[in-house]
Amino acid sequence: MAARADVVFVVGGGLAGCEAAWQLARRGIAVRLFEMRPELRSPAHATDELAELVCSNSLRSDDAENAVGLLHEELRRAGSLVLAAADANRVPAGSALAVDRLAFSREIGARIAGEPRIELVRREVRELPDGLAIVATGPLTSDALAARMRALCGDSLYFYDSIAPVVYADSLAHERLFRASRWQEPGAGEGDYLNSPLDRAAYQRFVAELLAADKVPLHDFEKPVYFEGCLPIEVMAERGPETLAFGPMKPVGLYDPRGGPPPYAVVQLRQEDKAGALYNLVGFQTKLRIGEQKRIFRTLPGLEAAVFARFGSVHRNTFIRAPELLDERLGLRARPGLHVAGQMAGVEGYVESAALGLLAGAFVAAKAAGAEAPLPPGTTALGALLRHLRESDPRRFQPANVTFGLFPPLEGRHAKVSRRERHKRLSARALEDLAPWLAAVGAQPT
Repeated sequence: MAARADVVFVVGGGLAGCEAAWQLARRGIAVRLFEMRPELRSPAHATDELAELVCSNSLRSDDAENAVGLLHEELRRAGSLVLAAADANRVPAGSALAVDRLAFSREIGARIAGEPRIELVRREVRELPDGLAIVATGPLTSDALAARMRALCGDSLYFYDSIAPVVYADSLAHERLFRASRWQEPGAGEGDYLNSPLDRAAYQRFVAELLAADKVPLHDFEKPVYFEGCLPIEVMAERGPETLAFGPMKPVGLYDPRGGPPPYAVVQLRQEDKAGALYNLVGFQTKLRIGEQKRIFRTLPGLEAAVFARFGSVHRNTFIRAPELLDERLGLRARPGLHVAGQMAGVEGYVESAALGLLAGAFVAAKAAGAEAPLPPGTTALGALLRHLRESDPRRFQPANVTFGLFPPLEGRHAKVSRRERHKRLSARALEDLAPWLAAVGAQPT
């Protein structure tokens, strides 16, 4: 597919693609943004909106002393479209940044439509573009384009990702639930989460039902390689009877304001939309068959008559071996001018995908102007993600969320402090080091 010399093609209207297109346009570059829906829709998508959140509605912790919260703040300062839309459409979620997913997607779509330098083209791209371009088709790349990527890059790697179910709030028995956030201070008022408490016997019955349930099988030729941060609950249950009680169903830090004995396990439900009509079962991504989801999840206290707005599912995620295939600015070594952003490049998570879209947009904008954008400092969250893609062992490469483990350590007297204080200092160092880079790449407020 031939691109015009004066236009950058961006393929994929997800978080990374929209962010990349926005960053290019804000730097004066004309963009043609391709989105295959509604012509072709993946099994995980439910709408034709840009930047649809197909899994959780949470962008995870918004605390700047947490690695992903730091990445939020870096993206805000860099003029991120995704973070601006998330902030404008957030819903209660304690210290997390969660959004009304439909309002979030529509805001991004409206901003893209209102940017005169971006032309949105609704059709499937089946060939890799020539010239300056960014491929940001994500983990659900269409078969035709995935085949072109395999021809260029060799065999793709993959893992399986799962989606948690969503229920209608008015179908819940609220008298059997309690409202609280984890580690909420006494007397702080109502928390942001609904909580379904289980005693030990109820928990053991639930785990037994999961283990015996009918699951959607994988194809015979597919190896089940799951992302550890998003395991299906039935896979976690197979690792031991107490795994869920120490994982998504852990009761630690949750106190029922109604009193009574502390729960042995808890299922948290997080608000999905601004109206509070929908709730997500936190950490309950699953590949159970739909009938089994109805039967088993309705055994949870307060969910006996739950009506499901969306059932959990599992889908295959495609990504490339970034350490051997990409240069330090996300360009494919085998095809000069073609860049890869988002989850296909080898990161996991909404925020990380948006971050690579922002970086790709800044790098390609500079290249279009005949220059080379500097790399973000390695001490920043943005720089740490690029370091993961660049320096990981290609033979063992797996997509990763941003963590402080990807950052260079503190030096001298700063290194011998508590973990919390260390994270605080890593964040402060990152934001201080980020400022000159933002100026160098022409970051603009959104």
